[in-house]
Amino acid sequence: MLTKSQYAEARKRAIALYETAGIILTKREKEAIEVADFGLGDLQKIGLEVLVYMNTSRVCAKELAMFPEQTCPEHFHPGKGGTPGKEETFRCRWGRVFLYVPGQRSAPRMGGLEAYAKHLTATHEIVLEPGEQYTLLPDTLHWFRAGTEGAVVSEFSTTSTDDADVFTDPRIGRFTKIAES
Repeated sequence: MLTKSQYAEARKRAIALYETAGIILTKREKEAIEVADFGLGDLQKIGLEVLVYMNTSRVCAKELAMFPEQTCPEHFHPGKGGTPGKEETFRCRWGRVFLYVPGQRSAPRMGGLEAYAKHLTATHEIVLEPGEQYTLLPDTLHWFRAGTEGAVVSEFSTTSTDDADVFTDPRIGRFTKIAES
């Protein structure tokens, strides 16, 4: 759970990352940035700042801001109601992103994530530098982490149904709760 002031501060930091990446946002877009702590209360390690540009019945476009070494936890996007799970492309805009998927084992960058290690099982590392991208097919288990400077990633996908995401860590709640004080 985050306080209102923690949420506002994280949003401000995300806007600064977008500006560093040269991404211009409207006032409305800045106000729409979601801060996701995944219910763990450890935003600096496990979290994501998300701006959804559009999410229709066919396509979705998002901008993801990640603080230094911040990690989006392991998950996959299952099919729903006969529709395949989400197919998504991550394109690194600024910084460096370490994406982990099933495959040949690499040595994941786990510094500071020891408390979460048993829930980060995909170990094939794909490094994305600015201008590089990678497409995940539906139902692909994955997690990703920003480099030491942080990162900005554009996500292009089929329809996003975040409420259907399946996380390997049972403690995770997809939507952030904000404390009143």
